[in-house]
Amino acid sequence: MYNTPMPLIDDIRAYRPFNQQEAFDREVIIRQLEADPLVFQRDSLAHMTCSIWTVDPAATKTLMVFHNTYGSWSWIGGHADGERDLERVALRELEEETGVAGARIVPSGPGNIFSIEVLTVDGHEKRGRYVGSHLHLNVTYLAVASPDSPLRVKPDENSGVRWMDLDEALAASTEPWIATRVYRKLIDKLADIDLE
Repeated sequence: MYNTPMPLIDDIRAYRPFNQQEAFDREVIIRQLEADPLVFQRDSLAHMTCSIWTVDPAATKTLMVFHNTYGSWSWIGGHADGERDLERVALRELEEETGVAGARIVPSGPGNIFSIEVLTVDGHEKRGRYVGSHLHLNVTYLAVASPDSPLRVKPDENSGVRWMDLDEALAASTEPWIATRVYRKLIDKLADIDLE
């Protein structure tokens, strides 16, 4: 068995699942971290990714991007691509995809993990190349940012960036499983978090 030499696996082991989806997915992620030395690389069929659920200081709005690959309004995130500090990757993705700098991660659990998910990704074209179906072993962080921050798109990944009311974000997603199982969960979890 391959032992991952970093604290992420310990944080995920210590993470308290919010629901059955998280309990199941937590075990899948732990098994992959223990078994696959390439789990932080895109070459692995199931690889680490991160997302950042970004809200305004009142937690009434969230920042969404229109994701070109999925053709839907979506949260922000990206691949680990060898990086093991997923919190840093999430903050970098937030700035790259939206232009928002200076967001603050909200402490919300071991390693500041707010949520975990195993996400299926269907095969698709990206930058003129076919990407086969695979799994994203996803760690989500919660961030607070000012809705007054200047926004910009990242044309190779998204074609829209905007703040939405929480229910509007649910309605704007054209991915039913993500909207009902992930975004709804993230909104519900906000009630238990102190944003200060």
